[in-house]
Amino acid sequence: MSRREELAANLTATQARISAACAAAGRSPDEVVLVAVTKTWPATDVRLLADLGVADIGENRDQEAREKHAACADLGLRWHFVGQLQRNKVTSVVTYADVVHSVDRLPLVTVLGRAAQSRDRPLVALVQVSLEAEATGRGGVRPDEAEALAAAVAATDGLTLGGLMAVAPLDADADEAFGRLAEVAAGVRRAHPQAGMVSAGMTGDMEAAIRHGATHVRVGTALLGRRSVPVG
Repeated sequence: MSRREELAANLTATQARISAACAAAGRSPDEVVLVAVTKTWPATDVRLLADLGVADIGENRDQEAREKHAACADLGLRWHFVGQLQRNKVTSVVTYADVVHSVDRLPLVTVLGRAAQSRDRPLVALVQVSLEAEATGRGGVRPDEAEALAAAVAATDGLTLGGLMAVAPLDADADEAFGRLAEVAAGVRRAHPQAGMVSAGMTGDMEAAIRHGATHVRVGTALLGRRSVPVG
């Protein structure tokens, strides 16, 4: 089986999972965007996915994302930076990212907004919410801090508040976690009705995320397979 055939089969299976989850939740599949997370996989895979109809690409690391964006600049893709963002990477990230999913502290909002003002369009920013009971280093603000940070994003020139992002805790009930995220998202939308994006759910828990209102699922393994190189 060629790599294109492998990716096509994986994409069909993933889209079927999304459609089934949406049907079970009484939602349309058109409400859920598939973000293909291609970290550690080559730009040739991005090109194959684009040829198969995937329009949204997610990356975790700046250097890898920047190189793939340059290699695929002719494809008109929408690029999502989904990893933890360090302040010293902001100037680079704003040159290619359409959406940053991991805004989790006020100083980052300030730096990101300043850098994004050099663009010809606002940068869409999502507030990352931590659903962990204790700090784990995975990033994110506490649920009770999300609305304040969202307000800061919305008030910052160069940025557009898109909504929220979260990762379900390891070895926890994804339904419970994403249910809490849905409550936080509802609160943010009351103050910012346009901020309707909810980035939640990955290969192992996308169904639970869709049940609780995810608009974007970030899928790597189900689409591209197990990574062939270690990821630190």
